[in-house]
Amino acid sequence: MILDKNNLIIKEFEEAGAILHGHFVLSSGLHSGTYIQCAKIFENPGRAMKVCELLTHKIKKELSNSIDLILSPAIGGIIVGYEIGRQLGMKTMFCERVNGKSELRRGFEIKQGEKILLVEDVITTGKSSLEAVKCAEDMGGKVIAEAVLIKRNSETKLSFPIISLLELNIKNYSEAELPEELKQLPVTKPGSREYLSNCSE
Repeated sequence: MILDKNNLIIKEFEEAGAILHGHFVLSSGLHSGTYIQCAKIFENPGRAMKVCELLTHKIKKELSNSIDLILSPAIGGIIVGYEIGRQLGMKTMFCERVNGKSELRRGFEIKQGEKILLVEDVITTGKSSLEAVKCAEDMGGKVIAEAVLIKRNSETKLSFPIISLLELNIKNYSEAELPEELKQLPVTKPGSREYLSNCSE
């Protein structure tokens, strides 16, 4: 039953063109034969709402602590964070990378002691998540859990629970351990930490 549900979710992503195959360099610097472009899900508001409803249901089921607000890293997490916040009736905000550091701008504020649910589209190594956590903690907040549409790697661990709609086990490679089949393919760099407009993988 769980497998069937996962297959239906994967089908939604594939039909949206959100699961790409080739040779990609992720924003973490790792190489992969698969790239998750969650922004494609949000081209269709109906599909986006349905996918986020499934994640919202898991959050309600698995999150034991109460939360005060939702925080997302720009830019990939903004829309999913907003939609999850809308469905939960929760205040939402996002942090942005400025000179290599995640900061709150645009008048957003986190009050001392506020409990935060971090929301992203995709998590791979957790680097973007940790940057957002530092941003929250510098303001006096505390991240108690993270919710993501897709967790790319089942081995990714943080100091708080990760609630994922879909957990895949996509192999990532360093430059030194690239398999021959990937070496034969042209390299695409769909995301980069250098620019706010790119994805959060």
